[in-house]
Amino acid sequence: MPQEQSAVKERQRTNQREPRRYKVIMHNDDFTTMEFVVKVLTTVFFKPQPEAYSLMIKIHRSDKAVVGIYTYDIAISKKQKATTMAREEGFPLRITCEPE
Repeated sequence: MPQEQSAVKERQRTNQREPRRYKVIMHNDDFTTMEFVVKVLTTVFFKPQPEAYSLMIKIHRSDKAVVGIYTYDIAISKKQKATTMAREEGFPLRITCEPE
């Protein structure tokens, strides 16, 4: 039997979107040392030393700075890891996540 050709084309709709991204924001405080902030930026957020230092200065002068933009799960994971690190060292470092 020959196949019939149809003038109607079927479309598949995919409602897949790129996941929403979140900014991880580090806040300045009077107790967390600058050296510790650089340590967190290099170990948790994998920033190179010069970038970590300039971000630390920005946090110090502006009271806060975005240290990374990630998907929700990664942003929360990095926030928790950095906060845990700070608490173990006795620092009240504050990190927040908000939608981009």
